[in-house]
Amino acid sequence: MAASSRSGSGQSSSGKKFWLLGGGILLAITLYTGGWFYAASALKTTVLKAIAPRDQAGVSGECSDIEFRGYPFRIGLFCSKVDVDDSVNGVSATFGALRSAAQVYAPGHIVWELDSPAEIRTSNGLSISAQWANLQSSLATRLKGIDRSSILIEGLKATAVSSFTGQTVSFDAARTEIHLRQNGADLDGAISVKDANTAITDWPQVFPKLSASIDVTVAGKAGLIDGSDPNGLNGSAGELRRIVADIGDGKVMTLTGPFSFDEQGLLSGKFKLEIERLEPWGESLKQTFPDIASTVNTATKLLKSLAGGKDKVSVDLIVDHGNATVSGFIPLGRIPPI
Repeated sequence: MAASSRSGSGQSSSGKKFWLLGGGILLAITLYTGGWFYAASALKTTVLKAIAPRDQAGVSGECSDIEFRGYPFRIGLFCSKVDVDDSVNGVSATFGALRSAAQVYAPGHIVWELDSPAEIRTSNGLSISAQWANLQSSLATRLKGIDRSSILIEGLKATAVSSFTGQTVSFDAARTEIHLRQNGADLDGAISVKDANTAITDWPQVFPKLSASIDVTVAGKAGLIDGSDPNGLNGSAGELRRIVADIGDGKVMTLTGPFSFDEQGLLSGKFKLEIERLEPWGESLKQTFPDIASTVNTATKLLKSLAGGKDKVSVDLIVDHGNATVSGFIPLGRIPPI
């Protein structure tokens, strides 16, 4: 009788342990699943912020036919189309299919791809259409939002049309790269284009094929990477470490120096401009802008005299609230606000 009682007690204890173990496993699966879907929702928000940086009312981004895939070890987001609407600035955009993914063990490291075509429209009559062969991106997040972002675009072809002026500008580039990162409170940016061509209607179609790169830091503007800084570049300052424009055959132009934008978006700065093979650059400008050929001739002679007759020129380019001059006294023209 006692033995039978002990046996029943043991079976009861084993049953309780089994149900506790089963309940614990079920609870763990439920919590993991909830966390997975929460991470998938956060993935959607982060990727849409990378496509259209924003942190204000009136700006929204939507994915059509949204699907979450990859459970349980991978977090994937798939959309057939992406729509972005900025009612504050009067801008709307549509893009093709979106695919994004992150590993469960590293949800802050996200890779995504976006298909063309893209259509962007603004309230001031500007419309931009774009196609590309491949657009890939990766980004890393932290508590303060997007920490780093990189975008690679291959085979980009874009056309911008103004309904007010009737002007059409076409642009294509074999390869475009954009790299942004938070550096403390500052924003570091590096942009490059390879084999770029530009054509403007009713202008001579003689723009040379161009490769260019920009390396810049904007002080106190880390939030621009994901739109958490609502003020844009107005009132900002920074350091242009290097802009390089190369049209081949040794014709290279380099610009460096500190800069700032006032509250109206007008540029000020003191830059060092270096031009290699000055005369070929002048010939390219005269072919592109024949109406200012005499001005280009005068500027070429003046710059060459400043360089002691050499074909490599280094001069100070001064910009004061949009007014650009060479060394502060030779006027070049006015730069419009950003």
